[in-house]
Amino acid sequence: MLLVVDNGSVYTSSLLDCMRGLGVPFESHAFSDVSTIDAKKYSSIILSGRRKNNPQMNVINSGLVRHSLDAGKPLLGICYGAEILALTLGGTIKKMTSPRHGLYQVQTIKNNLLTSGKIDAFESHSYMISKLGPTFIQIASSDNCQFEIFQYGDNNVFGTQFHPEMSVDGRSLLEKFSSINGINNT
Repeated sequence: MLLVVDNGSVYTSSLLDCMRGLGVPFESHAFSDVSTIDAKKYSSIILSGRRKNNPQMNVINSGLVRHSLDAGKPLLGICYGAEILALTLGGTIKKMTSPRHGLYQVQTIKNNLLTSGKIDAFESHSYMISKLGPTFIQIASSDNCQFEIFQYGDNNVFGTQFHPEMSVDGRSLLEKFSSINGINNT
């Protein structure tokens, strides 16, 4: 079963609808409730985006990143989830000169399990990942964001700077992520 961590993004309901539409068995919990659940029972984790910064949220999500790596579980960080993934494992973020909102084209630059070629990605952020730690692999970029999709070494741990739940190509990415360890029922 997949754990979707709700970090308060305005797009979380779309993410949950997308996972239902894909037939993926999942549970969703607010970040503030994660300490009350047994994370060991989940085979994969998705960290959603967020609306505003919250130090408690950062600690909880960072702990889930480490849990995922320690337990060998697939993890997908979306927007803020990707940023906290990068920050937890040696990367940095920075404020953008102007926010991005809407569909943008993202180019895959490295073979991977989630996507290939050019994809349309829905962006909604004012911060971006500016540097990845040395173990990360850049998978895709766009004109304004160098690290649109990245992977932590050869682990099934990925980040997307964009919101895959908000575009057709992104939903395909979510479906492929869900299939990594056989949790997708479709």
